[in-house]
Amino acid sequence: MKKLRPILSLILVLVTTLLVSCSSPSKAKIPTVYTPEKIEQLQIYRAPIAEAREKMTTLEEFIKKENWVDTRTFIHGPLGSLRQSMANASSRLLQKDQKSAQNLARELFSHFERIDAAAKEKNYSAAQAQYFEAIKDFDAYLDMIPTNS
Repeated sequence: MKKLRPILSLILVLVTTLLVSCSSPSKAKIPTVYTPEKIEQLQIYRAPIAEAREKMTTLEEFIKKENWVDTRTFIHGPLGSLRQSMANASSRLLQKDQKSAQNLARELFSHFERIDAAAKEKNYSAAQAQYFEAIKDFDAYLDMIPTNS
């Protein structure tokens, strides 16, 4: 009996090893649609972005009045945390939507940089053109985030 115990243990180890090595790992399913819970979670990340979009009219007024100091301050101040908010929201979108959202955010900030440069040069037409392009990208980004309605 004492000789059988180590042999039996060795057989059990071999059988267990064989079973584990022959089994296939289960693949994690990547979601392809937004669940109501996911949409609800995304609303938390969408809120500060939508709030920043509403504040864009202030930026437009600064550009119209050619108030270049406030234009530049507004971009770096109230819109300063927008990059982080958009990165957080983008990372929580479905995998198929993440790249598009990141590209739109990158384009939006590129427009902000051009508005800032135009304000520095006191170039009204360039600032206004970049503002309207920024609005288009802003709206497209917000449209990518699903809502409950």
